[in-house]
Amino acid sequence: MTEGLLAGISRDDALELLKMHLKNEKLISHCIASEAIMRAMANKFDKDEEVWGIAGLLHDIDYEITNEDPGRHGAEAAGILLSKGVSKDIVEAIKNHNAEGLGLERSTLFDHALTCSETITGLIVATALVYPDKKIAGVKPKSVTKRMKTRHFARAVSRERILECEKIDMTLNEFVELSLGAMAKIAEEIGL
Repeated sequence: MTEGLLAGISRDDALELLKMHLKNEKLISHCIASEAIMRAMANKFDKDEEVWGIAGLLHDIDYEITNEDPGRHGAEAAGILLSKGVSKDIVEAIKNHNAEGLGLERSTLFDHALTCSETITGLIVATALVYPDKKIAGVKPKSVTKRMKTRHFARAVSRERILECEKIDMTLNEFVELSLGAMAKIAEEIGL
């Protein structure tokens, strides 16, 4: 199968498109981390790694133009991505990661996987940053799950969205381990 065939866009073209629309390096790193977790999730659930990875990579492509209006986040992305031939499945999952803002409902494995995967990146990064070396390699799953229960830690990270992992038959511990492992593989690329 040709790379990007099912996704409608190659990984290289998706990254280039992302960087055309996002200038904030931390946001780009968040998208790359989300991609890594989504690829691991695809492998776990025997889904297309390229499709799921591209969804993770592009999920916040419209963030810099919609951050003042969360009711447009995902909808603007849909317009950008459909015009570039990105698969409708990816576009729907991206819209549904902001279901609350768009008046939609997450219902598929893909929807829930993208939502919990992109959200946990914030908790993992925040956890790594309290370590002396500020590296993911030193972060233990238990440390992340402990901080998950501390409401004032990484306050902006939605615990409810992370817990959507349970809607796809993953325990929190299993999901944290998978996510940490995926992010550890790309730690250098995201500066952690």
